[in-house]
Amino acid sequence: MSATSAANIGSLDLAALLCSRVCHDLISPVGAIVNGLEVMEDDNDQETKAFAMDLIKKSVRQASAKLQFCRLAFGAAGSAGAQIDLGDAEKVARSFLEDDKTKIAWNLPRVLLPKNRVKLLLNMLLIAGQSIPRGGQITVDPAGSGDAMAFRISATGGYAKVPQAVPELLAGGCHDGTVDAHAVQPYYTSLLARDCGLTVGATNEGEVIVIAAQ
Repeated sequence: MSATSAANIGSLDLAALLCSRVCHDLISPVGAIVNGLEVMEDDNDQETKAFAMDLIKKSVRQASAKLQFCRLAFGAAGSAGAQIDLGDAEKVARSFLEDDKTKIAWNLPRVLLPKNRVKLLLNMLLIAGQSIPRGGQITVDPAGSGDAMAFRISATGGYAKVPQAVPELLAGGCHDGTVDAHAVQPYYTSLLARDCGLTVGATNEGEVIVIAAQ
């Protein structure tokens, strides 16, 4: 997908870039499923078939977790004005982000919030996860309460770092004036924050990466 000017990105371009992002996330597990099925068809060794079946099961779980997360983070998730349960957001976030290396401390109450506020939270979590490539701890705290609740996410882990372009993208800009499929997710996060009447930023605070909306 070609790059688009951040200042002039339209709804069709934004939709196309987000679709490219989702497809990129799903290519790996779906490809692994296809490879596993091919091995089971072509190889008669039972140990190899068992390994292939384990790979297929793991990849199916990964694909399902990514699809459920993307449905809430990027999708319509209900009609205009709909609310989303933060308990549902926690469930998809844990399924998508938690593994042997990464853990989430979720300190938000289980309440209904406007859907774009929950989408903002999930997109902030994506950025937090990307900032700790070797895993670590992600802590999710509320900022305020009620329908006006915002969020502060802290991420700690080895080689923790905010990707270079992210702060500017969260501010709604881009250093070269364009947004591509790699940059669209933090840019989309800035649009969600703006819709909620908030600003969102990413900073290094010592060894902690903080993604905060206020």
